[in-house]
Amino acid sequence: MDVWSWISELPNSVDWNESDSPLKFELASEDNNSTRSIELKAERTSGSDSDAAVTFTVCLQGFHPFNTQKPLWVSEKCNLSPDNQNPFLPLLLQLLQEIISHSPTAHDSTCPRSQLQKLKPEPISWIMDSHTPESLSNFFNLVFTVRLFWLCVCDAPSEAGSLYFRSLLAPTLETASSKILRTFFLTVGVDTELCFMRTLGYIIAKSCIIKELGVGLQTLLPSPSPPRKNPRFSYAAEANGLWVLKGYAPVMTMKLARTNGQKSQFRGIDAKESILRYALAHHQLEAHVQLEYTVGFHDGFIQVRARVDNIRLHVARLGFNKDGDDVDFIDEKHFPSRVRVWVGPEIGAAYVGGLSLGRSAENNEREVEIQKIVKGNFEKSEQISKVKAAARSSRRTRTKSWRMDQDAEGNAAIFDVVLHDNMTGLEVGAWKPTGQTGDDPVHGMRGRYSGASRPFNKSGSVVIAGDEYGEEVGWRLSKEMEGSVLKWRIGGEFWVSYWPNQVKGSYFETRYVEWCDEVDLPLINNAKIP
Repeated sequence: MDVWSWISELPNSVDWNESDSPLKFELASEDNNSTRSIELKAERTSGSDSDAAVTFTVCLQGFHPFNTQKPLWVSEKCNLSPDNQNPFLPLLLQLLQEIISHSPTAHDSTCPRSQLQKLKPEPISWIMDSHTPESLSNFFNLVFTVRLFWLCVCDAPSEAGSLYFRSLLAPTLETASSKILRTFFLTVGVDTELCFMRTLGYIIAKSCIIKELGVGLQTLLPSPSPPRKNPRFSYAAEANGLWVLKGYAPVMTMKLARTNGQKSQFRGIDAKESILRYALAHHQLEAHVQLEYTVGFHDGFIQVRARVDNIRLHVARLGFNKDGDDVDFIDEKHFPSRVRVWVGPEIGAAYVGGLSLGRSAENNEREVEIQKIVKGNFEKSEQISKVKAAARSSRRTRTKSWRMDQDAEGNAAIFDVVLHDNMTGLEVGAWKPTGQTGDDPVHGMRGRYSGASRPFNKSGSVVIAGDEYGEEVGWRLSKEMEGSVLKWRIGGEFWVSYWPNQVKGSYFETRYVEWCDEVDLPLINNAKIP
């Protein structure tokens, strides 16, 4: 499906008369001999060449009892006048705006859809003008496919939803490019980014659930084919002395590290646990890593330093009106259990002379308080004097839920943050059952979103700040690299776990995802610039 290429090749206003039949593009069909299909139509809707316009409609063909004369969706008019440099900008703006308005924002979001401002046309116009036709085509096809989800799945017969998942969604996700998404997000801002990625995450979660269920929903499953790569989106950027890595992963697309349940998420389990797992399937990990860096110029070498500015991990619960969440399971959600971030020069770089770390591990502070109380009386007799005394001591230990270490692999510095259970001391993400009687994984993790010693905030997120993590790391580079812009690697592994919080049960799982990208490191000595 290449919708953008078809749209771009539509006739101009001179060659396209209003009386001509609408042009059709087949988005998807069941097979070559089937009459059931999803179509996009383009119709000339104006009178003169000076105000020529085109209107697009999405229609279904052959799906009984759906009325083929009634379109699923109608676009606003796009001006095809010769002096219009970007005639299809209104179409892309409309699609993006409707995606934002349909976004399943997290239940605890402080930015509801009603408060989101309309997208400004200038950034979208710049994206359309500054990218190659191929990359723009991938971006438009993704946007168009995301918008079609609500039309084909919610407003159409079930067979149309099956056709959407099989023939539209899976191929589009395989070809989706993260590079133009990065440009789009950096251009439109983080609020629009969250709405777009939560919509996409919701769609991917539904697709994963359908594949897991299988029984009774065979028509929604793709035909047998080699396993497809699970879509996960991330990007990195450099700005204002910060290296930023951001990533989004629906939890069901993350690799399963350990669990005490069956391989299937929903089959072969009782009804209550099935509802729990359905609720857990509507979660998405949203990771944001900020590293602050500085560049110093010295006689004979260049010093590059980096430190943790912010690591923010959030598990968003995707849905509408608590969709997928039974009342008993509203407080059951995955939580971040470990993050391992690495940063350093590109592999094989010979210009790095050395890497310095701040520490290997964080030693917990232990405070011992001893209190002595002397009580007694003095007895005097002719033979002997007696004194009676008693002493009492107490000890107080400061503990932290998160342990922070540093390590190195080659010239890459590693920042490791691991969640520990305060009551048992075990590493949460690495826990596995031993099969012994009473082997319960919850321990001190019940009520983890409330109480004074909770390891997360009330929404289940965690923030690791620079002043909490501590020491920086540094690299010494050859003086010959001055004036160049290097590529610096930044990446990480992120773990989320689930243990029972309020419900009774022993089900647990830990999943992880890995992202890696490149950022710029400008070695420009501003002091030498006149």
